Amino acid sequence: MKKITYILILTLLYFSCEDVIEVNVPNGQERLVIDASLNWFDGTDGSYQTIRLTRTAPFFDNQVPPAIGAIVFVTDQNDTVYNFTDSNDDGLYECFDFNPQLDQTYTLNITYNNEVYVGSETMTSVAPMEFVEQNNEGGFTGDIIELKIFYTDPANQENYYLFEYQEENEISPFFQVYEDKFTDGNQIFAFYSNPDSEIGNGIVIKNYGVSKQFYEFMFILLQQTSDGGGGPFEVQPATVRGNCINQTNPDNYPFGYFRASQATELMYTM
Repeated sequence: MKKITYILILTLLYFSCEDVIEVNVPNGQERLVIDASLNWFDGTDGSYQTIRLTRTAPFFDNQVPPAIGAIVFVTDQNDTVYNFTDSNDDGLYECFDFNPQLDQTYTLNITYNNEVYVGSETMTSVAPMEFVEQNNEGGFTGDIIELKIFYTDPANQENYYLFEYQEENEISPFFQVYEDKFTDGNQIFAFYSNPDSEIGNGIVIKNYGVSKQFYEFMFILLQQTSDGGGGPFEVQPATVRGNCINQTNPDNYPFGYFRASQATELMYTM
């Protein structure tokens, strides 16, 4: 009798694992997503720039739909127009004659689905990265690789920085933002640590000069998407809006940001 009971229990457990659970995730209004970062890297003339436009999609969709058919251009303070075209109909709009200038204010104009989106940003300078210090005995376990990336902040001016780290074998980059409120004019460092890092791994480190407005935008965004930010079905504390405004229909606001940055890049092997 016990044998029959055990078989019955195992059978019930087996079939219960085959049940399909349908999760109904509410879909919000579809919106335009603007990834417009004009980056002038050291050693380049900055003439080639890209702007990627996509549309929001349901959470379980495997692909991000591109926003094709938009009219995209950037103007500077002298009314020079830089056109961005999507030659491959994949949502990546390219410009080949952009002229980056520090402290120049640029205005992004996008016309998509008969609605006009506008955003402005000033190209911000960046402090160069000077050297990297590596500690192979970091973390609570004493075996985590830690990197300190040193740079000297210019004195007597507000500066804000965006650091991007792309380590080999990692799918997505890691971002950090810094301000110089308490470190003005000093040599300071950005900090990177990844429990999966190994000796010999390569990493590309980029530093961008950013505006105060972008720093605040990214600071909130990183807080909401950090490990402690909750699961995908939890309500975010607030919608993080960028600096692009829908002038035709303000309620149909876009996601993303328009940024213009001087940038520096460093390739490092651990």
